[in-house]
Amino acid sequence: MTYYHSRYGTATRRKKSRFGKVIYTILFILILGALGLAYQLWVTIFKPNTWVPDNEPLAFYVPSGTDYDGLKSLLYSHGVIINRKTFEWLAEKKKLTGNVKPGKYMIESGLNNNEVINLLRGGQQTPVKLIFNNIRTKQELAQSISSQIEADSLSIIRLLNDSSYLKVIGFNPQTVLALFIPNTYEVYWTMTAREFIDRMYMEYNKFWTTTRISKAEAIGLTPVEVSTLASIVDKETTKVDEMPAIAGVYTNRLKYGWRLQADPTVVFAWGDFDIRRVLNIHKMIDSPYNTYKYYGLPPGPICIPTIAAIDAVLNKEDNSYMYFCAKDDFSGYHVFASTNDQHIINANRYQRALDQLNIKN
Repeated sequence: MTYYHSRYGTATRRKKSRFGKVIYTILFILILGALGLAYQLWVTIFKPNTWVPDNEPLAFYVPSGTDYDGLKSLLYSHGVIINRKTFEWLAEKKKLTGNVKPGKYMIESGLNNNEVINLLRGGQQTPVKLIFNNIRTKQELAQSISSQIEADSLSIIRLLNDSSYLKVIGFNPQTVLALFIPNTYEVYWTMTAREFIDRMYMEYNKFWTTTRISKAEAIGLTPVEVSTLASIVDKETTKVDEMPAIAGVYTNRLKYGWRLQADPTVVFAWGDFDIRRVLNIHKMIDSPYNTYKYYGLPPGPICIPTIAAIDAVLNKEDNSYMYFCAKDDFSGYHVFASTNDQHIINANRYQRALDQLNIKN
């Protein structure tokens, strides 16, 4: 009996041992499989999957109305995504397919799929630094702005010429350039033309403080008229330190009922901004911007004036000058005169300098 029991027990132990090995093997395989799946999941979600040239962040633009297929085409055309299969798998799981947000995004090397998808799905745009300066016309402004945001130049021009819309904010198509204060503004690339104008109106109201408005009233001008005169001052000189003196000359002419006789307004009337020498034939043009022909300020600014020029008008120099003329040394500065006789002497000196250089127009 004892012998039989021993043999039976040994057989049972052998069966249990084999069964245990099978279980361990299965468990081992399952663990390996789980680890493999975990690794694959890690690769899909967290492994770096973007590349940009020279490791410099890439400005990536997604236009309004772009769908998921369009987004993929944009990403792939830039060569940004390394493993497209893992990106698309996670994009579908995280529902990027129906949540494409337009905007400007900065894509860096080494981002993982999860980071890229969260960036695009969440609309985490990088702001644009909107800058405009040295703008002469509405067309130039529209072109400059449309090159920096998504809104096209045509939609901007339409608003700049929309009398009904501009009337609501206190402007018209002739005075609207006074609305814009040259500066650097942080905006989103997806800004529309209407949003751009509305933002500029907000900035205009911030710029025209109680102090500036009071100074304008003290010289008998509205903010728009100040900007109009400042635009002339801006085109008369690039020397900020003499702007108040030139502003003083023009306010004197307005005060005594003289024509402004400002050459830059004639250039604007002709629309030929390459004119270097204003001749009598130029002064004959029949335009409300020709201040040789018409009294007072022109209908609106002849450019978007700089802040320096606006403040120069508001803080004009109280002088007795009625005339000024460019210096014959071509330094960019001017000589001033209170009498016509002295002005003629100064003007003749400058004309001779022009003739010596054979500058005809």
